[in-house]
Amino acid sequence: MAYDASTLPDVSGLTVGIIGGTGDQGRGLAYRFARSGQRVLIGSRSAERAEQAAREIAALDGVPADAWVSGGDNAEVAYGSDIVIIAVPWDGHGATVAALAEPLSGKIVIDCVNPLGFDKQGPYALTVAEGSAVQQAAALLPASRVCAAFNHVSAPLLADPAVDRIDLDVLICAEDRELVGVVAALAARIPGMRGIYAGRLRNAHQIEAFTANLIAINKRYKAHAGIRVTDL
Repeated sequence: MAYDASTLPDVSGLTVGIIGGTGDQGRGLAYRFARSGQRVLIGSRSAERAEQAAREIAALDGVPADAWVSGGDNAEVAYGSDIVIIAVPWDGHGATVAALAEPLSGKIVIDCVNPLGFDKQGPYALTVAEGSAVQQAAALLPASRVCAAFNHVSAPLLADPAVDRIDLDVLICAEDRELVGVVAALAARIPGMRGIYAGRLRNAHQIEAFTANLIAINKRYKAHAGIRVTDL
């Protein structure tokens, strides 16, 4: 069946929390969702840093004057959100997620973390005992609905107010097909984006790892490359 955005659920009334919302990827996603009119909570280990980031994002060009953007510590944001995006550095991923198991219980959790290393030859994929970052998150959050998405979205594009559309596909890995629709609907809140089901969580490793290739492409061609699935 061809992709049909009209079948996606309405997620406009849901609150999106971003754990790691003061980092580049987290801030970029927060800006885009705030710009679309979504209620956004910025999470950080420091509530003060999160609140400052929220004020800065709310003041950016393109964000409606009545946009609802707020900040708090990670646990507060996890408790207060309907959908939570994990956008923390890989080296703190396991500890951060494990500490939030209770406030994330029953929540939709989107993991966009890519386990990468860097050396003189460039970026490369790291081995994860559980198979991937999202599988690690799923193991640590048995009471949450966990999926992988937004792994390949360029942070500079997300953060640039001059960019009106981001034409790429968001690959979604999940065990729960209903969850895929919700996440695809969230992706569609950003003009130009589509959410595409890309398999179960066991297929997330290669999606996370492919970010190393995209970084190499961007460096070589001075671009902000993304992914678009053809014939869909």
